[in-house]
Amino acid sequence: MSDLEPGRTADIILETRGLTKHYGGVHALEDANFVLRKGEHIAIVGDNGAGKSTFVRQITGVEQRTRGDIIFDGGSVNFAGPLEAREAGIETVFQTLALADDLDVPDNIFLGREMTKWNWLGPFRLLDYKAMREATIEGLNKTAVKIPNIRNTIKNMSGGQRQCVAIARTASFFSKLTIMDEPTAALGVQETAQVETIIKALKEAGEPLILISHNMRQVFDLVDRIIVFRRGRICANLNHQDTDPQDVVAYITGAKTGKEYEATAL
Repeated sequence: MSDLEPGRTADIILETRGLTKHYGGVHALEDANFVLRKGEHIAIVGDNGAGKSTFVRQITGVEQRTRGDIIFDGGSVNFAGPLEAREAGIETVFQTLALADDLDVPDNIFLGREMTKWNWLGPFRLLDYKAMREATIEGLNKTAVKIPNIRNTIKNMSGGQRQCVAIARTASFFSKLTIMDEPTAALGVQETAQVETIIKALKEAGEPLILISHNMRQVFDLVDRIIVFRRGRICANLNHQDTDPQDVVAYITGAKTGKEYEATAL
């Protein structure tokens, strides 16, 4: 059963109950209870190795959990991989970007969702490159991402351009949930501003978001709640209006304990 009050479960898009991941004797994630409501933006913060990315990998099926439950869009899920998560409506920008270096921008944006033509040929399909290029340009314009030549292969692009392609791919399709894992870590000031504009647009569209970030200014500018991970556990659940960066850092470093979280568990 959810820990939420009766009548508040209908707006939940994602919930985890006791989510745990062990790598042999290493407990990377332990009993993570988490709730994200529709339209809500949440930041996940914590030191390196705190369990943030491990948490996301369990949700998206990159890894299989040791135990625990994941409820997405009203039903229990157990994704076999990121493709299944995407098909269910979860778009993710991983730190590794998950781009195909030898493909160009349209091929990467539509990878696994290729547009086809002449579908009357039975099982045979032809890729509609023209439609994908036009949709790519439309999507880049929508997200204000500037790529000088979309026919260029990913391996010939800068780190910032590669990151922008990954984010544009995520923002170009309607999703039930968007997850961004350190989306601006390798970006300059202008590109970071573009990503933050995309995140704000997702908020205006009512699309929920999980943002993993070390950038406190960004966290406090963009999200509704802040979840702090420490040593594989959730140690704080904070409304950004009721806290400040110093308070968040105190939880991250362990200067403050998680008693407050236990008293107001999700």
